[in-house]
Amino acid sequence: MFHIEKRRTRASGAMDLLELIFHATVRNVRKNHGNAVLGLLINIFQTVLMVAVFYVMFDLLGLRRIAIRGDFLLYVMSGVFLFMTHTKTVGAVSGAEGPTSPMMKHAPMNTVVAITSAALSSLYLQILSAALVLYFYHAAIKPLHIHDPVGVLGVMMITWLSGVAIGMVLLAARPWAPDLVGMLTLIYQRVNMIASGKMFVVNMLPGWMIALFDWNPLFHCIDQARGEMFLNYTPHHTTLSYPFYVSMACLMIGLMAEFYTRRHASVSWGAGR
Repeated sequence: MFHIEKRRTRASGAMDLLELIFHATVRNVRKNHGNAVLGLLINIFQTVLMVAVFYVMFDLLGLRRIAIRGDFLLYVMSGVFLFMTHTKTVGAVSGAEGPTSPMMKHAPMNTVVAITSAALSSLYLQILSAALVLYFYHAAIKPLHIHDPVGVLGVMMITWLSGVAIGMVLLAARPWAPDLVGMLTLIYQRVNMIASGKMFVVNMLPGWMIALFDWNPLFHCIDQARGEMFLNYTPHHTTLSYPFYVSMACLMIGLMAEFYTRRHASVSWGAGR
């Protein structure tokens, strides 16, 4: 009979949005596996497996001599952690729920929440996985020393930001050409196995090889992270400003393209597929 209208302030609206993002992030973390702990263990296993594969490959090919002087396994992990963070974030954001998703039928939900939660869930999993792997390595194998842990974490955040930005561009283009965008996403992730530079010490590369990979933000991030991680290594051919500016540009393009796509999206787009 009586309807009491609740007055909402900007602060309460912001808190409601943050709460919605939190629950959507938890849903994204648990989406791939019903058991959150098992899902985290699977992600840790993927990271450890990649570290082990690259360690064995470096050892068999005799490439340990070209690594940075210091803890060789830490050198391998520095590349793998950032590679996993970047590629997993690109996959998560580009695969986030779009404007035609059934989840968008629920009133509080929107594409901003879906994109933010996908990005945050990927960041949570990768940071937690890296922290646990480093802890067990420190506790079970030998003590590790990182020259500037805060600097390494900062580079990791820029790596994550670049993954979010590139994923945004792919997400905006996906409704227009889903098969093509899916193929481009896969190709980009596979190309980064080599183009990320995680197998090389950039200061030791010839100029023509640096020119091949210099376009890649991840290439700059991995080299800069090793400069923060090892006391006796100073990057000479890479910079953090490049991946940051590329991320900002891709993020703006992705936001504008996503806004345009959202206004023209239709459930019937995929009817003939």
